[in-house]
Amino acid sequence: MEEASVKSEILDENAITRAITRISFEIIERNKGADDLCLIGLLSRGAVLAKRIGAKISENEGRNIPTGMLDITPFRDDERRGESHDGSDIGFDISGKRVVIIDDVIFTGRTARAAIDGLMTRGRPKLIQLAALIDRGHRELPIRADYIGKNLPTSNKEKVRVMVKEIDGCDKVVIYGE
Repeated sequence: MEEASVKSEILDENAITRAITRISFEIIERNKGADDLCLIGLLSRGAVLAKRIGAKISENEGRNIPTGMLDITPFRDDERRGESHDGSDIGFDISGKRVVIIDDVIFTGRTARAAIDGLMTRGRPKLIQLAALIDRGHRELPIRADYIGKNLPTSNKEKVRVMVKEIDGCDKVVIYGE
């Protein structure tokens, strides 16, 4: 996307860091610590955010939090791609665990539904929670995030882009206009 079409910058690097810190503490608080907790980030930017949240929780709880990444492509209902490669990397059992799915943006809820389907093929978690850096509304399914970095009402014509250093070279969230 061209820089010229950026409507506004919503979060800068410091705001993203604060949101990740807040989400991390909320996860610890709601789950009464980190027992049986694991994080699953959705490829690709959700996986980066999951690593950051996992590091922050580990720092505060004094132990490593199992963190993996899930490729939802095989579980999508809107794009059939024939034989698809599953780029997931979950090196631990999720059965009986408190799983927090982490994504960069929640919009219609279809990605979260596909993520739940993908997780259920790998085991039966004790519970599944959802965290998103940005919640832009416009649900098509009855799904809500348990942890939100920022609520960002948008029109359907606007695009929200989360950028992370590990992929994009910078941390920021921008809206591309109509």
